[in-house]
Amino acid sequence: MATSTQYGTNSIDDIKGKAKQTFDEASDRAQEMAGQARQQVGEVAGNVKGAIDRSVKDQPIATLAMAAAVGFVIGALWKS
Repeated sequence: MATSTQYGTNSIDDIKGKAKQTFDEASDRAQEMAGQARQQVGEVAGNVKGAIDRSVKDQPIATLAMAAAVGFVIGALWKS
């Protein structure tokens, strides 16, 4: 079955094929972006872990105080 548009005549199969191709391309791109995001999150997590390890070693009291402050804030937010 053919449909007539201002750009010409396309069959429904052609339209479905183009829609599937567009969806597949968008899906591939989304998977690629998710992989990049996962890699960047891993890098940030590694950096944060390294910074925390250095902080615990160099300034244990300040690190403990910061952890207590963060815990207090999270607790206050959780309660409200």
